[in-house]
Amino acid sequence: MDKWNRELLDKYCREYSVGIVGFAPPGEESLVGAQLKGFPLFIHTNLRLKDAQLNAASPILRLTRSGETAWGPLPGGDWTIFQANHSTYEPLAWAHRDSLDYPTNRSPLATVIQDHGRYDGIQRVLFGGGLRFWLHKLLLLDSLSYLSHGQLSLSLNRMILVDVDDIFVGEKSTRLKRDDVMALLATQQRIQALVPGFKFNLGFSGKYFHHGTAEENLGDDMLLENVDRFTWFSHMWNHQQPHLYENVTHLQLDMALNKQFAKDHGIPTVSGYSVSPHHSGVYPVHEGLYEAWKRVWNIKVTSTEEYPHLRPARLRRGFIHRNIMVLPRQTCGLFTHTIFIERYPGGRDKLDESIQGGELFQTIVYNPINIFMTHMSNYGNDRLALYTFESVIKFIQCWTNLRLSSSPPLKLGEHYFQLYPEEADPVWGNPCDDQRHQKIWSRNKTCDQLPRFLVIGPQKTGTTALYTFLSIHPAISSNLPSPDTFEEIQFFNGKNYYKGLDWYMSFFPASKNESSRYLFEKSATYFDGELVPRRAHALLPRAKLITILLSPARRAYSWYQHTRVHGDPVANNYSFHSVITASDTAPKPLRDLRNRCLNPGKYAQHLERWLSFYPPQQLHIIDGEQLRQNPVETLHELQRFLKITPAFNYSSHLRYDPKKGFFCQVTNEDRTKCLGKSKGRQYPPMEDKSYKFLQRYYLSHNTALVKLLKRLGSRTIPQWLKEDLTDTVMT
Repeated sequence: MDKWNRELLDKYCREYSVGIVGFAPPGEESLVGAQLKGFPLFIHTNLRLKDAQLNAASPILRLTRSGETAWGPLPGGDWTIFQANHSTYEPLAWAHRDSLDYPTNRSPLATVIQDHGRYDGIQRVLFGGGLRFWLHKLLLLDSLSYLSHGQLSLSLNRMILVDVDDIFVGEKSTRLKRDDVMALLATQQRIQALVPGFKFNLGFSGKYFHHGTAEENLGDDMLLENVDRFTWFSHMWNHQQPHLYENVTHLQLDMALNKQFAKDHGIPTVSGYSVSPHHSGVYPVHEGLYEAWKRVWNIKVTSTEEYPHLRPARLRRGFIHRNIMVLPRQTCGLFTHTIFIERYPGGRDKLDESIQGGELFQTIVYNPINIFMTHMSNYGNDRLALYTFESVIKFIQCWTNLRLSSSPPLKLGEHYFQLYPEEADPVWGNPCDDQRHQKIWSRNKTCDQLPRFLVIGPQKTGTTALYTFLSIHPAISSNLPSPDTFEEIQFFNGKNYYKGLDWYMSFFPASKNESSRYLFEKSATYFDGELVPRRAHALLPRAKLITILLSPARRAYSWYQHTRVHGDPVANNYSFHSVITASDTAPKPLRDLRNRCLNPGKYAQHLERWLSFYPPQQLHIIDGEQLRQNPVETLHELQRFLKITPAFNYSSHLRYDPKKGFFCQVTNEDRTKCLGKSKGRQYPPMEDKSYKFLQRYYLSHNTALVKLLKRLGSRTIPQWLKEDLTDTVMT
């Protein structure tokens, strides 16, 4: 860092009591006793280290617990250690040289050091080896908490639920025997002493009860003899994936059989929790599953590892659909085929690595609520699940101050969405972008039913005319009409989004020649919707976007007149000038109308939001005046943008209608079919004072639009935009 930036950073840190976390990067050159410039601190580099310990007296330690030694070599051979001769420095972590010729009785070497700020007024924590070592990851969390005065602190509470899927399911000789069930109960009792409220959560498929060997059938019986010592949830009766059921009645029948089995054998049926085999139907959503769950089991919470994707696991999230809470589910490295330690990928060492500071350990550290997926076979045979969870819990209690507990799934769900209320709203992704999702998606669905381009608005710019002209094209098909919003689906904004992907796709029925069709939808309210670009991109990342722009002042006036014609009481009681100049203290209905008049016209602001998700080459901007005056050429340009071949000649299908004052469709009888009476109305001229107000109001937005159009490579600036800016300068 150069001197000027360094001085600026130091000044900021002193004025606002901000600390610094620093890392010593590895280098090719080995340094011995090299002094850090400007500090009474010396470093040695490229060392091999072993046997790490923590300074129990350090005030930084919060999540991390000291007192033990992490035996063995530290990862890598390029560690940096610190030596200081000033009281401002205090070691936070030590290690020993990993060298045969280095005496074992020598003092340990500081791998992480705290600067208390006594030298230059700035507190720091310096790491000598990055974050490859699991213990340093914990120390980073504590350093951030300490230096931010607690503002960047993780809670110390962690909740754990261990699901055991596939109870009663499995090939002979892989199922639980009586000894395995006894070991399960004994391990559960030991874990309960460490984790209050802990019980293994058993997911059952009743059809396969007593389908094992004679010894394994006794294991089934012993599970039911101890039914009250576990918690239970329903799998499917025959363990079939729900997305394979096209008939919800058959799906309900399967669930009803499992519920009757539970009643016959004393298994509780009121947990409100269920897990689908292979996570089928949970995400991507199979609506029949959610409907059947509600009707048969009154399910209120489930979990999946598939939302939004299986990997990376740290990005798994929750959502709520049909009032069912969907929680992120974690994997622990054990699957149906990992039932013997010699068959575990990487063997015992790899499993222990995950437990002792590795992936499983880190999963619990970083997630306040952990629902783990395991399978019945993991608890028999070599009983790897029992070893794994008891070991990781003990390791957590040895090295951290985390407070572990467990609760039933319903309470976990409620707590999860209290912590992360922003996750309640789902974001529907494209199932065809994930091979795992395609495998658990209904067979009668295809991504060819999704639109290839969107007409996003804004309102009162000519979107309905464009929709009508596009519908003439033999290769272009629009969505089916909505009984509520006519030609617009309005899916990505508003309540329709929560109806799910199946509802959206129902507007695009399957066709035999899907690949040759250009499906599209037009919803003019998409343009300025804050959530719309993110939602649209999640589902349609390769879709083209079509927007129409015209003078924002005239668009605002047109919207006002539109609401008057439709009987809006506010528009009929207030003049246009009163609406657009209404203050923020005005009545809410008046402010709402003002915002709907003004906000969509902030074109650059809304386009930038779309461009934060979509690349510029997927956006096509139509000049609204050009569409009105020369729709044939406008549509030819649009076809070139969409790469539709062969091009459709609109010149023989559109004709100017002098009575209407715009172009209309030519019918087979050589007559014109125009838009309805609500389109192309002639309104009284806008008052000059309103026009001048809007010119000033939109000045910064129009200026930003010019810059944006130039950045996008637009060859010409629309004439209306030039006039709006020129008139503003003149006034």
